[in-house]
Amino acid sequence: MCSIGTGTLILAIMVAYVLKDFGGTENLIKAVVPLPVVLDDEVLVKVKVISINPVDVKTRLGKGQADRLKDFKPIILGWDISGIVAETGRLVTSFKKGDEVFGMVNFPGHGKAYAEFVSAPEEHLALKPGTVSHEEAAAASLAALTAWQILKEKAGIKQDDKILIHAAAGGVGHFAVQMARVLGAYVVGTASGINRDFVLRLGASEHIDYQVQHFEDVLNNMDFVLDTIGGEYSDRSMNVLKPGGTIFCIPSGACENIAERAKTRGFNGSTFRVHSNGENMKEISDLLQKGLVKSYISNRYSFDEIPSAHRQIETGKTKGKVVVVL
Repeated sequence: MCSIGTGTLILAIMVAYVLKDFGGTENLIKAVVPLPVVLDDEVLVKVKVISINPVDVKTRLGKGQADRLKDFKPIILGWDISGIVAETGRLVTSFKKGDEVFGMVNFPGHGKAYAEFVSAPEEHLALKPGTVSHEEAAAASLAALTAWQILKEKAGIKQDDKILIHAAAGGVGHFAVQMARVLGAYVVGTASGINRDFVLRLGASEHIDYQVQHFEDVLNNMDFVLDTIGGEYSDRSMNVLKPGGTIFCIPSGACENIAERAKTRGFNGSTFRVHSNGENMKEISDLLQKGLVKSYISNRYSFDEIPSAHRQIETGKTKGKVVVVL
């Protein structure tokens, strides 16, 4: 944060990445912008680490959250942060200056996470466990929250349920495998052969290499499918469900008519959109604190390298999570 004196006026400013237009990574421009105004129920966080997600890339390209953000000037992407409380609004009771916090902020909406400071509602954050780094905490925000809200709240996963998780080595997938095991489920994960050992270490009972084997040829009678891919994967996944089983399809734009398609075959189908929730973040914080869930970080970038972090996500081959360290 910087202060510039102009006579009797002092301007509070910071550095952020702004999106000058929807499109390629060349549209992510480093700029000086005003420091966020902290509302009564908000905290100002000095950001230490940002996590990058596929929705960041989709939004930059004009999809994802683009329709929600298109009228903001400037647009500042990002939703996952971990950092230190720099200021609190007068109604805030859960945090104080100096606390280490993390969370997915203002989603769906304008998170403005690609910045030195972020203001966010108190109810979107949780205290970072002392045993977990800022990198691990930032990584365990949108992706972990997506997995937890689906498995615990929407699906109600319980002991001995059988669940198939696609892209089990990815951002959402690697958290989902761990969380499903915590909830007592029998987990099958699809991933490339090179990630077999990784998926099994996460807690999966079975791994299927999608490059050499059709999962529908070897599985049946599954209670749930968590489809992080969509498209034809959704139809193929229904072939492994038991009667009345449920498929959750999460990629935006890739789960068209999933409820109707599932219903015609005697299944339950649903899309899902994660939402900011501090109580859920506290539950994830507890899982991290106890070591029941861990963030796997495959790529680390500096703040200057945010465009490179986007290009890594665009490969579609990211193992675990990508973080940006300020």
